[in-house]
Amino acid sequence: MTREEILEKITGIFREELENDDIVLSAETTADDVEEWDSLSHIQLIVAIEKAFKKRFTSSEIQSWNNLGELMDSLEAKL
Repeated sequence: MTREEILEKITGIFREELENDDIVLSAETTADDVEEWDSLSHIQLIVAIEKAFKKRFTSSEIQSWNNLGELMDSLEAKL
């Protein structure tokens, strides 16, 4: 799976979980860039991403991410 395919799949997850079809993501995207992305939705997004990709993240991995690109790096390492 390419990085572009991963981003496309994650974008779909964000749009579904946050109920906003206008969300556009990039590797540099942070929670500050997406109005609906708060601490509660963050957990829901992580769980949805883990289910979609059938991979689990450790709490230390999750806490280390500064942007979506770093999440994708962790995910790529597991694929």
